[in-house]
Amino acid sequence: QDRRKTMKFAALIAALVGSASAFAPAINGARSVTALNEKSKALPFMNRPPLLDGSMAGDVGFDPLGLSNIDEVGIDLYWLREAEIKHCRVAMLAVVGMVQVECFGPAPGCEMATAKNQMDAFWQIWGAHPQYIAFALIMIMITETVSGIATTTGRESGMREPGDFGLDPLGFSRGDPAKFERIKAQEVANGRLAMWAAAGLLVQGCSTTEGGVGNLMTALKDNSF
Repeated sequence: QDRRKTMKFAALIAALVGSASAFAPAINGARSVTALNEKSKALPFMNRPPLLDGSMAGDVGFDPLGLSNIDEVGIDLYWLREAEIKHCRVAMLAVVGMVQVECFGPAPGCEMATAKNQMDAFWQIWGAHPQYIAFALIMIMITETVSGIATTTGRESGMREPGDFGLDPLGFSRGDPAKFERIKAQEVANGRLAMWAAAGLLVQGCSTTEGGVGNLMTALKDNSF
């Protein structure tokens, strides 16, 4: 009788283990479906792009065109991220430069750029000192070469974060990691805003005779109550 009870107990345990094993794949499958159907923070009506998992600074899952999934002709998410950060930084410098020239006048050595309109100021420099523009183009070529090498080697080795050139004179990266992540997110957010601002200033400069600040004041004056 004891042997019969032991056999029944063993059969019951085997049945329970088998039942648990049967349910395991279904649970994993449900989790996979949930991950695939996770919604984007920026566009809650769309699914989150698979590669935009929030690990990059400023990543809120905004990719309606699916650019993050490109992996052809040497272009992938690493390359796109490098390009975004580069243009963020260039745009922030460009906007500051445009506003500075309009509000405070040209930089030393560029006194001929007296126009308030940034596009007119550019052509004034071109007319007086075209070597300045040629020198700028040479510096851009050198910078792009260094950036291209860093991007290629960093993508292959996986040891370099996009946009990281080790330039940190104030030591932000050596401080609080949470604060440093917040600073990186702020850089991307302000850079994206600067790209829109730079594009607006260029279009405004080509279509009006005023500078960006002057154009803003005119718009406020004409549309004020």
